[in-house]
Amino acid sequence: MGDWKTTDGLPRRRRHRALSPLREHLRDTFWFAPTAALVLVFAVWSAATAADDAILTALRDAGDEDAVSDLLGIAEDAKTVVTTISAAMMTFIGVVFSISLVAVQMAAGQFSPRVVRIFVRSRITKATFAVFLATFVQSLLVLTSYDSQRDPSLVASIPLVQSVLTLILVGLSVVLFVMYVNSTLRLMRVAHVVDLITREALRVVANMPLDVSAEEPVGDTSTGTGSSHGPGPGASSGPGPGSGPDLGPETARIAHHGRAGVLRDVDIARLVRMARQSGVVLRLVPRIGDFVVPGTPVFAVHGGPATKGLRALSFQVSVGAERTFHQDLGFGLRQLSDIALRALSPAVNDPTTAVQAVDRIVQFLSSVAQRPLGVLLHRDRRGTVRLVQPVPGWTELVDLAFSEIRGCAVASPQVTRRLLAGLDDLLGAVAEGRREPLVRHRTLLTQAVERAVPEAADRAFALHPDRQGIG
Repeated sequence: MGDWKTTDGLPRRRRHRALSPLREHLRDTFWFAPTAALVLVFAVWSAATAADDAILTALRDAGDEDAVSDLLGIAEDAKTVVTTISAAMMTFIGVVFSISLVAVQMAAGQFSPRVVRIFVRSRITKATFAVFLATFVQSLLVLTSYDSQRDPSLVASIPLVQSVLTLILVGLSVVLFVMYVNSTLRLMRVAHVVDLITREALRVVANMPLDVSAEEPVGDTSTGTGSSHGPGPGASSGPGPGSGPDLGPETARIAHHGRAGVLRDVDIARLVRMARQSGVVLRLVPRIGDFVVPGTPVFAVHGGPATKGLRALSFQVSVGAERTFHQDLGFGLRQLSDIALRALSPAVNDPTTAVQAVDRIVQFLSSVAQRPLGVLLHRDRRGTVRLVQPVPGWTELVDLAFSEIRGCAVASPQVTRRLLAGLDDLLGAVAEGRREPLVRHRTLLTQAVERAVPEAADRAFALHPDRQGIG
């Protein structure tokens, strides 16, 4: 990812890679890595076969029939091992992954169904499955290379290199199996799950450009409860005063023509290039994570005519069945909040898990406490704004983090104490202009506890800030 510097002296920033959306989409699938491994194993087997043929040809040219006979004996001994591997590997794959899917289902029921995506995106899981399949296919290919002829002078193939390669794959499978079991067991631990979610959420923050235009997205109110992320369809100008640069008059809107679903991400690099070539500024109307249906306005075109080439803009968005981390700033908070809510439900009643989720919520909010939020400005190589992307503002993030948890935590003093400590920590970390939503949630939490807890001593205990809850 290259760096650049705008013409107006803004700091150097990382540019979005053109293949970044494709890479993220492939990470959300489980078929790509095994398929790539199968293609690779065919290529490696072909190279190993060529090496075996070259060795046999060289020995025959040298007239060393004894060496050929020795290699034939070694290959026959290895055939027994390869046959055993071929028979056992597929059964091993089925048993291992069946047990693992049960473990993932248990984790999804304990934490949130959205944690299943952690298993799907796990590199060690995909690598293990890919190597297991590659080992199985390699063993089958090696068995096809054995010649029924036992005469050293007549044998046409001695799969020695192929057999050694199979044994290497078996060793790699054993190592990956140990790592895979460890990874799957960690997936059942709440601390590991919330840590993974938080790290992915912080990665989204790190990839955001620092160049923003407003505290809140276009069309949102100061409380973050606006019903839209842009001006209405009848608007004829850009964002209002104080919400960003002058984008020029709105000349067209591009509607979504694909399937209904969640807006997962957009190809930022390509959109910036298309806007630069057409001499316009594009504004993304929905926010990443919004549910869109056919006919929903996706892009607003500012500052230029709606040329024919811009009709392809709708193909630069990715719509899927569920949200992803790639460009979704609020998705991490959504998952952490879901875990805390499930832990606070009467069926689970696990306030300690809720406290661990609140720990990470406070960590995430602290990481964005000093960052400008609202609307991201994506610039071309010359520093000209070409794409305006709405993201959640500070108020919206705070509401997402605390509203639902606060409503369910009244009966758990462990969680109320941790919430108060977290809110106090955030109040000390943010500027004066960002304290209002934190003060509001603290006041509402205090009032809810005072209404729900009749005993004064219990109220005082529940309203005492504690970073460990109760400890």
